[in-house]
Amino acid sequence: MKFNVLSAAVLCAIAAAAHSAHAEEIKLPEMVVSADFRPNLAQETPISLTTIDSETIESRGAQHIEEILNLAPNVNVSSGASRGQYFQIRGIGERSQFTSPINPSVGLMIDGIDFSRIGGAATLFDVDKVEVLRGPQGTLFGTNALAGVINMQSKQPTNDLDIHVETGIAQYGTRNLGVAVGGALIEDKLLGRASVYTHQSDGYMKNDFLNRDDTQDQDEITVKSHLKWLLSDRLTVDLNLLHLDINNGYDAFTFDNSRHTQTNRPGEDSQKTDALALKTDWRASSSVQLQTALTYLNSDSVYAYDDDWSNNPLYDYYDEYNRDRVNKSIEVKALSNEDGWLFNNTTEWAIGVYHLAQDEKLDRNYDWGNLDSNYKTKNTSVFGQLDTHLNDKLTLISGLRVEYFEADYGDSNDINLEIDELLFGGKLGLDYQVTSDQLVYTSLSRGYKSGGINNKTSLLTSQRKFDTEYLWSLETGLKSLWLDGDLMTNISAFYSLRRDAQVKTSIDIGGGQFKDYLTNAGKGTNYGIEAELDWAASDKLRIFASLGLLHASFDEYVNPDPASYDANGRRQAHAPAYQFSLGSEIYLSSQWTFKANIEGKDEFYYSNSHSSKSSSYAIVNSSLDYKNGDWKVSLWGRNLFDKDYHTRGFFFANNAPNYDVQETYTQYGSPRVVGVNLTWDY
Repeated sequence: MKFNVLSAAVLCAIAAAAHSAHAEEIKLPEMVVSADFRPNLAQETPISLTTIDSETIESRGAQHIEEILNLAPNVNVSSGASRGQYFQIRGIGERSQFTSPINPSVGLMIDGIDFSRIGGAATLFDVDKVEVLRGPQGTLFGTNALAGVINMQSKQPTNDLDIHVETGIAQYGTRNLGVAVGGALIEDKLLGRASVYTHQSDGYMKNDFLNRDDTQDQDEITVKSHLKWLLSDRLTVDLNLLHLDINNGYDAFTFDNSRHTQTNRPGEDSQKTDALALKTDWRASSSVQLQTALTYLNSDSVYAYDDDWSNNPLYDYYDEYNRDRVNKSIEVKALSNEDGWLFNNTTEWAIGVYHLAQDEKLDRNYDWGNLDSNYKTKNTSVFGQLDTHLNDKLTLISGLRVEYFEADYGDSNDINLEIDELLFGGKLGLDYQVTSDQLVYTSLSRGYKSGGINNKTSLLTSQRKFDTEYLWSLETGLKSLWLDGDLMTNISAFYSLRRDAQVKTSIDIGGGQFKDYLTNAGKGTNYGIEAELDWAASDKLRIFASLGLLHASFDEYVNPDPASYDANGRRQAHAPAYQFSLGSEIYLSSQWTFKANIEGKDEFYYSNSHSSKSSSYAIVNSSLDYKNGDWKVSLWGRNLFDKDYHTRGFFFANNAPNYDVQETYTQYGSPRVVGVNLTWDY
């Protein structure tokens, strides 16, 4: 782990100078999260979670969730596209998708809508907060939450008129413009909020053959609207609408691992997505609260790339994946109110039913062979949780979810497969409120991820299905407030056992072609520590830090191809041993604020099928804000010392015609980017 001495010296010098400045007293924010059946303060929620607020997002000039997840310990991102679209929590998570359907290990929820297979949709304008829930969340979220959940919530409408206008420019032809307006359409009855945002950038690659610097460009439009109808003091109806029009380029890999490509047919990473969520919250009586949620999502995406990475006419191949996804879900929950507690008024309860139907159609156009497929799944669940207050300080939590999963797959290669299975997960936990500022918790959770299907024609019949993966996780933690609330600390330790771990095996069969498929290849042990600190050190200085330590290895790894790479006893892919962030906010005056942080992570393996891995790295980000009334100007920079680091890597032979020479090829993370944002709030 290397730190830049200059950056540390700059931070210390500015911190010392800030002691003579004047600013208002700092108050640590109280974050309300939806990590359980009822909204609760983050410090009172007994799981390991990280909350990232809108102010942090704006200060980094962040456009997409990939640009803020380093702030969450033991969370990693895999790219291989225009954006980092696949997430790993505590070393568990997918890293890519090609022809085969996938069942995610990490859920992605946006305003209550399941986007778990569509990570490119996680744009950040008008987002109020991002919650990262670590560990199995089987009771509340089910099969998409084996390793955890990323939950994004947009800003809510209120009675007050709220206008936010934001524009900015940055290096690499980056420009942004967004407007959000919220307020009362009918006071105390109908509230609304709408936003539209456009982000454009040339990207960070140069195509020397085409003499273009925009083949890895970003062109993204996000439109949101939210209506909140207060029908009575007992009944509220919410309607969220979301439209995404993303037309990004994909031209990331080179033979010499540089930022200069030679492709003659750059790729594409685009989507057009429309989604809605209709939710009701009805206080039926002083005993029962009824909640419903109906969601719909339709997403057409294109993922394509120059398969040979070159302009050689003898080896001119292009690979294109056109996917059409339709998701429909309905959920009904009943929760106890103050007069509805059970067992002599000691136990809060929640029960519910959930149904999700997904239909994913693939049209692959490839010079080596096309493929049309259709993958339909249905998830039907019943779930419930009891929170039993054993006394004024001690609470027993018991949750259970039973889920019936069905899958039906068919394709143009005459592969037709069906799956049906009964899954279950849940949680047993104890929370002890030592004082009003100290919460100790421990829990035993069981998460699950349904089995799935491989569609390679070269596979044996026995290899075309794989079974459910289960994760048992024991966790304990302490959440504390100190110094009259000026210092917040959270620390948790976890020990997890993966059973029938779904592991992707990729075998190079020559000629730049692979036989890759998922199989229940191993048992794994994942354990570690997550710690976070937020300290209002004075009325001029706030310090925040996070640290994740992770051991994630295969205890048993049965590779179906013994002649290929053996990962037994090795660290799991995309599971760095440490990850950290250290930063501060310095209030130079009532108008000027300086923010800076150093964040980094250890090296990690790119895949479970080879030994190539990234390098460890640390990068520095900072911003300088000037606020005058309703106006704010922010000068920000990410990766200020232009550190090279990588977000995806492969090891294979792709340099035609020398297909017998295997090498490591990597995709770069963002270089140094400096920009300025102007915002106006009313």
